[in-house]
Amino acid sequence: MDTYMKLTAYGDNPEAALDMAEEKITELEELFSVTLSTSDIGRLNSSMGVPTEVDDQTSALISRSKILSEKTDGAVDITVYPLVREWGFTTGNYSVLSSERTEELLKFTGSSYISVSENTVTIPENFQLDLGSAAKGYAGEKAAEILKEAGISSAIMNLGGNIQTVGEKPDGSPWKVAVTDPLSPSEVICTISVRDKAVVTSGNYQRFFMGEDGRKYCHIIDPKTGRPVDNGLASVTVIGSSGTDCDLLSTALFVMGEESAVEFIKENSGFDMLLITEDGRVIITGNIFNDTEFTEKEIKNNAEVIV
Repeated sequence: MDTYMKLTAYGDNPEAALDMAEEKITELEELFSVTLSTSDIGRLNSSMGVPTEVDDQTSALISRSKILSEKTDGAVDITVYPLVREWGFTTGNYSVLSSERTEELLKFTGSSYISVSENTVTIPENFQLDLGSAAKGYAGEKAAEILKEAGISSAIMNLGGNIQTVGEKPDGSPWKVAVTDPLSPSEVICTISVRDKAVVTSGNYQRFFMGEDGRKYCHIIDPKTGRPVDNGLASVTVIGSSGTDCDLLSTALFVMGEESAVEFIKENSGFDMLLITEDGRVIITGNIFNDTEFTEKEIKNNAEVIV
């Protein structure tokens, strides 16, 4: 998953529980990695359209990704890997794609073309999958399940910025999760109090490059245009019970843009959102507003609270 992770647990024999959680995350890495030819994703990407049997965890995550893609009108899509790669976000060889090349690659995208039948997955020839928009969220969710089964009632995991909590702090207080200020990435804009929730942020402030045209190109690709998202949003944080869904939705809502993201959250219960625009505005759902501590009173006073 190409990132650092920190897992912390409290209780009886937490070391053994954490070892099992680590083993699960390593197992998922070996199934989901887009760079390992022996992984399920590696085998699917070289399958040339032939139906391929995969682990049940892989088929489950692909199915969930397809559902969220449909629910968000294609705003998140696990088939955009060829575009992500050619823009240079996987290799570091950054390049602003021409309209012609972008249109050519878009022909080989679309989650609706993926077929899942129990543990058999079929993708069209020349399609390639990347579970980067869901894998860390899924891994955190599964690790949390393992910790709970092992009797752990208090834990926090940071999987490359994806936060997954189990229960609350040992003293009974909520976990406080810091949210980076996307306009000043070395600083924190607020902390959100949560219990037994996942907190996932997508933004344009970590992985990006500056083109020769002077424009900033972030790593999140809009599946409809094939180009990096540039819609006035700086970051989107999603809070919910399912780490998998939070991971997928943070990307989807970032792609949607401010207006559509707000409408989606209003129409779909079970999630909270903190949205920060490139002009410094903060939009936050009312459920978490009172449990969020902003670094500056002015930010909280000017925040737009949505129901």
